Amino acid sequence: MSSFKMTGVTDPGRMRAENEDNIATFPALGLAVLADGMGGHQAGEVASRMAVDVISRHFQEVFTRHPTGSGNGKSLEQRTIGKAIELANAAIYEMAHQRSECAGMGSTIVVAVFYEDKVCIGHVGDSRLYRLRGGKLEQLTQDHSVIEELVARGLLSREEARQTIGKNLVTRALGIDPFVAADVAELPREADDLYLICSDGLNDVVPDPDIEGLLASGSQDELWPLAQRLVAVANERGGPDNISIILVRPGERFARETSAVSPDVEAR
Repeated sequence: MSSFKMTGVTDPGRMRAENEDNIATFPALGLAVLADGMGGHQAGEVASRMAVDVISRHFQEVFTRHPTGSGNGKSLEQRTIGKAIELANAAIYEMAHQRSECAGMGSTIVVAVFYEDKVCIGHVGDSRLYRLRGGKLEQLTQDHSVIEELVARGLLSREEARQTIGKNLVTRALGIDPFVAADVAELPREADDLYLICSDGLNDVVPDPDIEGLLASGSQDELWPLAQRLVAVANERGGPDNISIILVRPGERFARETSAVSPDVEAR
């Protein structure tokens, strides 16, 4: 399986009138971006949209000027993810301090860039990136949340964490402080890997074993119906939050097309 496939969907869920998630996919660039906003008076939607817009624009500019390259022991993709997240954080922080209606707004972020036989991942907050390999699901990002810290210290089990009130309290987010530390990793990938990027509107109500079963049993050549099924299951289980999903089947070695930079899924 050698063709690159990417699709994304975002849904307000059953309990929220507004959707504060934003996503964008750029299959030609191998780029996927997902943000889950937070803040009152619809400021969360502003923050997540800014995050996706700033990051997408930076990648388009860099990849148009420099199709490939490395420096300081890091790939172009690693350096670009770090800089893009830095720019998004600064833009949201500035807006939050300029406009009273945006005070306290912030956003999670997950950025994934697929190139050659690798994937580069950057994230802040508790939105996630998973990989399905050989029928087994693995979370490749670690939540920046109070609950995750308690689990890491052995004070809560995973099941207890799922049932805990306040499990969505993040310890890092874009726009809260002048600077934010993003986790950036570059990993090898295999031709049959399937990647899932999601906001917590999915994994808060659909446990990992269920997500694994849905991904493993679905037609992975047809990503759009699979993404829609994941959203439907989250809504069937109450849909208490916005639900955003990006699925990527990168296939074998991937070469981006820098002449084509328009997203398939527009940042809302």
